Amino acid sequence: MLVRFSDIYIGENMTIKKEEGMTAEKILTKHPLGKSGKNIDRKKYDTLKKTIVSALRKNDLTHTELFSRLNKSLKGKFSGNISWYGETVKLDLEAKRIVERTASTPQKYRLKPN
Repeated sequence: MLVRFSDIYIGENMTIKKEEGMTAEKILTKHPLGKSGKNIDRKKYDTLKKTIVSALRKNDLTHTELFSRLNKSLKGKFSGNISWYGETVKLDLEAKRIVERTASTPQKYRLKPN
């Protein structure tokens, strides 16, 4: 399917595409190991970021625990693969040093202290 965009605007870490009066804002995520990020919908990014930060506010969580909470919180309310978007946003938050991995076994995720 071909889609014609009338205007494309690119800002820092984001692209806004206008399609016949509609605006779809995108954000380019980062990766903690410097690998290429993914261009994802800004609303989906914000939803996952808010859910991840909220889940980690109370205590440290393993990967399994974190993604179980994401699926429980967003099931039926989110269009798209929660696990894929969750992993993409989690990696971005790690790259931005908002979330960090612990040295414990099993490894856990937590909000990075200020």
